[in-house]
Parts: sequence; structure tokens; C-alpha cells
Amino acid sequence: MASLNKVILIGRLGKDPEIVSFDNGSKKMSVTLATSERYRDRNGEWVEQTDWHNLVSWGNIALDIAEKRRNYIKGDLMYVEGRLKTRQYVDNQNITRNITEVVVDKMMSMGSTRSAVSNQQAQGQTPTYQQPAQSYQQAAPSYQQPTQSYQQPAQNYQQPVTSYLQPDMPNPDYDGDDLPF
Repeated sequence: MASLNKVILIGRLGKDPEIVSFDNGSKKMSVTLATSERYRDRNGEWVEQTDWHNLVSWGNIALDIAEKRRNYIKGDLMYVEGRLKTRQYVDNQNITRNITEVVVDKMMSMGSTRSAVSNQQAQGQTPTYQQPAQSYQQAAPSYQQPTQSYQQPAQNYQQPVTSYLQPDMPNPDYDGDDLPF
């Protein structure tokens, strides 16, 4: 029987990625990622539930981050693909603990808070991380009537009527409140 262990997450980094270098030259990247779900409860109130995920990566991703070829910071919106891995370890109090991590295969930025952070740092303020404002432009569809030439037969023939259905377009006032991310 075949099996599949695949995780796809879109969320915000909870901290700057940490890099650990080992004696053999390999590197390990670890970071946390927050994903949020927003829904209405029985009383009609909006409730936001945030889940935290531990991400780890070895190899090229960790090397790129260590060598600053990828520059991710706290608050960046990230797309992550990987697989779940559960492991055990013994902590300082000699208690065996289980931890579930996402071993990252693919990681890329979907947006950042860098402009707000750099502006605040330039003004001598402590950076605050906020979700960047998003603007959505709705493209107006362009429909062209196809050009058709019909030769009228000798008998009484009526040209077929072709109607073009336009798709229902979303309300321009829609703010995306019911999206899960």
C-alpha cells in the first residue's frame, strides 16, 4: 500500500531563522511558522485560531540562509512544502519529550514586512510587525464577438443565435473576511 507524507503551509515566520553549523560542515535551519484560521462562532463573533509549526531544513535551504542568499525575517509571509517528522529527545530534567517538525523541502517568500521595518528602524523606532496592506485589482474581462461569415442557402434558413455568457464576477466591495488564511 502506498503512502504519502506531504505538508503545504502558508503563514508568517514567528522569528528570524536560526542556523546551526556542525563539525562536518553541514548546516541546519530552524524557525517557527504561524498559520491562522478565522471563523465565526455560534454567537456570530469572529474567532482567530493560530497554530505554530516547527520548521527544520538541512542542505541547500539552510546553506542559502546561512550565506544570506535567502534573507528571511520575522513576519515574512512564507509558502512552505515538506513532510512531517516526529522524534523523541531527553530534556535537561531527564524527561523524554516528543516533538513534531516539518522537514522543509521547498520554502519561498510570498511577501514581507521589510519596508515597514526599514522605515521604522530609519526613524529610530523599535520595529513592529504588521500584516502588509494588500490591494486587489480586478481585471475587467474582454470579450470579443467572433467573426463569422455565413452563406445564406437558397432555402429559408435562419442564422443560429449564439449567446456569450459572462461569468459572475465577485462583488468589488468583498474584503475576503471568510478566507482561511
